[in-house]
Amino acid sequence: MIQIKRAYEPPKKEDAARILIDRLWPRGLSKEKAKITLWLKEISPSPALRVWFSHDPEKFEEFRRRYLLELKEGIEALSKIREAEKEHKTVTLLYGAKDPSCNHAVVLRDYYLAVKKSRCHRGAYKE
Repeated sequence: MIQIKRAYEPPKKEDAARILIDRLWPRGLSKEKAKITLWLKEISPSPALRVWFSHDPEKFEEFRRRYLLELKEGIEALSKIREAEKEHKTVTLLYGAKDPSCNHAVVLRDYYLAVKKSRCHRGAYKE
């Protein structure tokens, strides 16, 4: 199971594997408090895309399109999420953005689930 959560929310047992998917460490959050299992900087949007988007909801659909192109280039990072999911059953993707519906974690989760479903149908993943 894949879920998304703001990095500043307190960790819960149900979070299982907590994967930070931001390129920058969340401001003011200590490593002890964050309880991060894995930090996947490389799966976050490129610095240029992040700066261009600037969390503007009006740019979100174009941001999604551009970020999906970047994700297709960096498919190996998805395997790290898959490994964590196999080991922990639940993976919580952590992000620092304030908007829970207009951020890269939403795009990444949806993309990961689509890739997983596609591969399951082709027999690449066995549960």
